[in-house]
Amino acid sequence: MIGELDARAADLPVRAVLKPLTRAAAKGGGVVVHAPPGSGKTTLVPPALASLGRVVVTQPRRIAARAAAQRLADLLDEPIGERVGYTVRGERRRSDATIIEFVTTGVLLRRLQRDPELPGVAAVVLDEVHERQLDSDLLLALLVDVRDHLRPDLAVTAMSATIEGHRTAKLLGPGTPILDVAVEDHPVTVRWRPAREQRLDDRGVTPAFLDHVARVVREALDAAPGDLLAFVPGAGEVDRLCRALRGVDAEVLPLHGRLPAQAQQAALRDGANRRVVVATDVAESSLTVPGVRIVVDAGLAREPRMDHRRGLPGLVTRYVSQAAATQRAGRAGRLGPGVVYRCWSQADHARLASHTLPEIATADLTAFLLEVKRWGSVDGNDLALLDQPPEAALRAAAANLEELGLLDGRQLSPLGHRVAQLGVDPRLGRALLSSIPRVGVDRSTELVALLSAGITAPGADIAASLREARRDRGGAGAAWSAEVRRLRRAMRRAGGGSDTRGAAMGDDVAAGYVIALAHPQRIARRRAETTSYLMALGTAARLPPGSPLQGAPWLAIADVDRQPGRDEAVIRAAAVLDEDAAVEAAAGLRDTVDEVAWRDGAVVARRREMLGSIELSSTPLRRPDPQRLAATILAEVARQGVGVLPWPPAAVELRQRMAFLHHQVGEPWPDVSDAALGGRLEEWLAPVLAGVRSTEELGNLDLGEGLRALLPWPAAARLDDLAPGAITVPSGSRIAVNYDDPDRPVLAVRIQEVFGWQSAPRLADGRVGLVLELLSPARRPAAVTADLAGFWSGSYDEVRRELRGRYPKHSWPADPATAEPTRGTARRR
Repeated sequence: MIGELDARAADLPVRAVLKPLTRAAAKGGGVVVHAPPGSGKTTLVPPALASLGRVVVTQPRRIAARAAAQRLADLLDEPIGERVGYTVRGERRRSDATIIEFVTTGVLLRRLQRDPELPGVAAVVLDEVHERQLDSDLLLALLVDVRDHLRPDLAVTAMSATIEGHRTAKLLGPGTPILDVAVEDHPVTVRWRPAREQRLDDRGVTPAFLDHVARVVREALDAAPGDLLAFVPGAGEVDRLCRALRGVDAEVLPLHGRLPAQAQQAALRDGANRRVVVATDVAESSLTVPGVRIVVDAGLAREPRMDHRRGLPGLVTRYVSQAAATQRAGRAGRLGPGVVYRCWSQADHARLASHTLPEIATADLTAFLLEVKRWGSVDGNDLALLDQPPEAALRAAAANLEELGLLDGRQLSPLGHRVAQLGVDPRLGRALLSSIPRVGVDRSTELVALLSAGITAPGADIAASLREARRDRGGAGAAWSAEVRRLRRAMRRAGGGSDTRGAAMGDDVAAGYVIALAHPQRIARRRAETTSYLMALGTAARLPPGSPLQGAPWLAIADVDRQPGRDEAVIRAAAVLDEDAAVEAAAGLRDTVDEVAWRDGAVVARRREMLGSIELSSTPLRRPDPQRLAATILAEVARQGVGVLPWPPAAVELRQRMAFLHHQVGEPWPDVSDAALGGRLEEWLAPVLAGVRSTEELGNLDLGEGLRALLPWPAAARLDDLAPGAITVPSGSRIAVNYDDPDRPVLAVRIQEVFGWQSAPRLADGRVGLVLELLSPARRPAAVTADLAGFWSGSYDEVRRELRGRYPKHSWPADPATAEPTRGTARRR
């Protein structure tokens, strides 16, 4: 076969390493080929290995597998599906005559899991291993395991566009050669076009920045000849930039993984007219876009990230690495001198990461762990992975599998084994098998195919998208139909292909039920009197404006976009749900929780029926666990301070007396300030709380008892002598002392009740004199003195004249120091 390509591919640089490649592969060995994009490795390495027998070539994306197969078939001048074919999810073009088959990594993973010996396959070529996708890393590890234990004759060739070959060669075994392919690219001029506009905000790529990219594209078209390749992060940005470029003197073509195959091929073929291809990173290395002399790079890409704190997997828009920017720029230098316009500054470039992190370090590992356990490994630590997965991510993945019922201990459950055979995300696989009794095979497979494809839902309404997919006979609809058929075949293999049509229900309810089974943590209930929803995982989310789902009491959310800097996530795809279906689908999340918490200045104890973080019902809990009650109060007092406690007057009075003695006498009298008491809660407050058995008892806390526990012994016996709570005055009344100011204790008493007193008592062993606030018969201030004898002999006469005029029925003696005290009226003197 390689001989048939000599005339058409004579100028491809990879030809220089084909002989050592085939010699090493013929011995059943591993080979690493390091060759930049455009060197011809994808085109010529598989035919060279075909001399050994049937060859399977993996590509990281469906679009790349189709394109590589089509290019090789065209070079051999024969239809696709004969000697060269491909298999991607939902689509297969191969025959008994096929010698070289291009597949996605996921397809080969499923084959390997079904039959690890790969019967009839002589060689496997792993293309674009430098992209470090999760499936690719796992596939490499499993192939190493197969070579070590089952097929030492299996030739495995790993091809990379960037040099990290020594690590891959080490995994493939001792003596694995690294074959470097030299490619003399033409020089590429770098032009920096930083935007004044912000590139990213909390909603993603800003419209203003995309307008800037459009201006740079127009500038580049005017400045140089040749086709132009523009890189933006996602399918949405591709479509928006294509619209912004209407009217340019060139054919504008989109290129991303969601496009129908025909539209993808249009962007990958030479055209008679000048072309602008607007692409995601699918065109970075795994695809060849012909005719390109100009690259415009927005400098952004999407990568999978798992927010373990909120339990939300998703795609995050990030700045590209320096290595990725170099790859993109190189696309302009294949045919001759080219130019790349970078929509960022040279200073920003220096701050970019040198390389992109492998997916295993950032992605949700639930599907990865399912595959690992299906292979027979517990967690992948015994597999030859280029990088081991993070422990936290593995624990989260195991928790997800357990929640879905796919684990039995550390191994897969029977349901887990069946789900693993379906070739979809474990959540969707579980939903597919579990929803059949209620939804039926037909609608279950339709919905899971829709969710698996990631088809957008206008207004976030998945049910509307399902109805549209049924009507669409074109590219997206055809791809969806193919996936439905594939799932039905896989279900029959997994033992889930019942013919039942399920219960009678509409598309909306069926969609909600299937989504709820797949993502029980994303079941959401509308918050009262708001447009916000609370998901079972505890994260708030909101629907996009104008969504027909607005106001629905319950939702099952299929896709949610977590956005940095925002408290709420944005719901991208969902369906309506009712409470009964929510509780059934998320039975594992249902729990009864006795909650003791501090709310609005008081302790609230409730028994709550919960669905994850969603409260189904709540009833008062009159007798909560005493330890939790005490712990809640102690924690809140430690956080807010002792001022939050319900201090009764007697406890306030005792605390003031103790504070007075600490201030005036010092040791051994304790400090009872807020800070001091807050630091000794276990000594004085905890014993008081130990006796509380209900929330009603909290209002009667004897905080004074706790304070008395701090009093020193035996000095405590003198408390009433040193700082009496009240003093008996000459009239016989017992009057409370005010210790608000520890420097100035005050006795507020009617002036008539202290007639006969020569002087006021002194406190704290005579250290502090008592200040008398002398009151009128109506208890209004008449005079204040700390020297009662001086007051009697001095200003009393003036006070006496005023009081005699105001209260003529009362006795106002001329010599109060010797007069008889009285509590009420008496004969006037």
